[in-house]
Amino acid sequence: MDINIHATFLPHTDPEASLAFYRDLLGWEVRVDVGQGTMRWITVAPVGSATSVVLSPPAMAEGLTDTQKTAIAEMIDAGSYGYIQLSTPDLDGVFDKLQASGADVVQEPTEQPWGSRDCVFRDPAGNNVRILQR
Repeated sequence: MDINIHATFLPHTDPEASLAFYRDLLGWEVRVDVGQGTMRWITVAPVGSATSVVLSPPAMAEGLTDTQKTAIAEMIDAGSYGYIQLSTPDLDGVFDKLQASGADVVQEPTEQPWGSRDCVFRDPAGNNVRILQR
């Protein structure tokens, strides 16, 4: 079978702050930006990547109860709802740039027992962004 990942979704709570993080700070391109206000679906990706990330309003699935919407909002606030793992050949350079920008550092570059070296930030919506050294 020839199946590839086209896109994955992460919630945003402030589309402009998310654009500042993914487009301006990480240097990703915006491929699609639809909707208005906080009801925007923004597709971003590293330049040249076949895979993209859709930054979307949280709790938009049909049929969610108010309790479920509240649970999703609480998980976003706690940083336990969205997660993405990225890679770079220059972990220290990326870490220094993100830290200097004031991005929320969760973990400084660390040698992990499973053999990788990585760091973790939170994006403006609280999603964990783990970046490992290629």
